[in-house]
Amino acid sequence: MTHPARHSRAGLSAALHELDDLRTRVDQLMHAAFPAGGYPEPGTDEPWAPMADVVDAEDAYLVELELPGVDKEQITVEVADGELDIHGEIKEREHTGVRRRHTRRMGHFDFRTTLPPNADTDHVSADLASGVLTVRVPKTETGRAQHIPVTG
Repeated sequence: MTHPARHSRAGLSAALHELDDLRTRVDQLMHAAFPAGGYPEPGTDEPWAPMADVVDAEDAYLVELELPGVDKEQITVEVADGELDIHGEIKEREHTGVRRRHTRRMGHFDFRTTLPPNADTDHVSADLASGVLTVRVPKTETGRAQHIPVTG
């Protein structure tokens, strides 16, 4: 009768190292295959786009960007010609010891979106809390949906 092979801790450690190496290679492949999709080529200073949600609420458009570890001084929010532009930079932190994995994005980021015609660009506000930047673009009164009664 055969028994299942038992792996030592050294074998498990080697297997985990191989999985980590495979993940690094897949990440490099994704960066090479999709450079314009928010995956900048490693070693370049190409801007990347942070993860974002755009919500069409009743009275405003909300743009929420994930920017963990970013200070408000590192972010610029601009509105011009019906376009919202959010850009900045995440700087590399100093580390002691050997870095075993690097998956966080660093460097310049840029997020742009076109605003609808009913956006009130004179009253845009931005708030950074818990690593999420929320930009609120109010809607104008003329652009809000209204119920039209049907007669006849």
